[in-house]
Amino acid sequence: MVKVGLTGGIGAGKSAVSRLLVSYGAVLIDSDRIAREVVEPGTPGLASVAAEFGAEVLAADGSLDRPKLGAIVFSDPERLRALNAIVHPLVRDRSAELERAAGPDAVVVHDVPLLAENGLAPLYDVVVVVDAAPQTQLDRLVRLRGMAEEDARARMAVQATREQRLAVADVVIDNDGPLEALEPQVRQVWEHLRQKIVES
Repeated sequence: MVKVGLTGGIGAGKSAVSRLLVSYGAVLIDSDRIAREVVEPGTPGLASVAAEFGAEVLAADGSLDRPKLGAIVFSDPERLRALNAIVHPLVRDRSAELERAAGPDAVVVHDVPLLAENGLAPLYDVVVVVDAAPQTQLDRLVRLRGMAEEDARARMAVQATREQRLAVADVVIDNDGPLEALEPQVRQVWEHLRQKIVES
């Protein structure tokens, strides 16, 4: 098994890279998706979040009101730390479970947005960073995702800098250009990862 840590700033194009890797045969473990699963209605995770942040972060149907929680944590580093202290251990446990199920010949890609921020690089055999200029990220968030520029800048501000991410990279995928420039790079990375399986 080769364990890959895939990361990149918000709007850098990490999802496009992970979709391509899956299409080639990678097993994807998506931290964001798991982070949503562990706070679904009825989970201990959601109960802990409600206990920490109050019932006002719950929607009328009992689910997590993400925009409301986001407004609290993205403007206050202390509250963000409190949320991470609840969610991260749950995500880590579920990720380990999925990894064990993948099998010995798998290329397991962990999609981890906060890999650099949380010092997680040593957990992986290979760290792949999807890189784009901050201006490109901002443009994609505003133009493609419909985010308000202020919100997009706030999200980017709480993430690692471009330099911090590049410092932990074993492989860098440049995603400043169009999608067609991305595919050949990802294909090359995939071949490199498969080679590591053969050699191990």
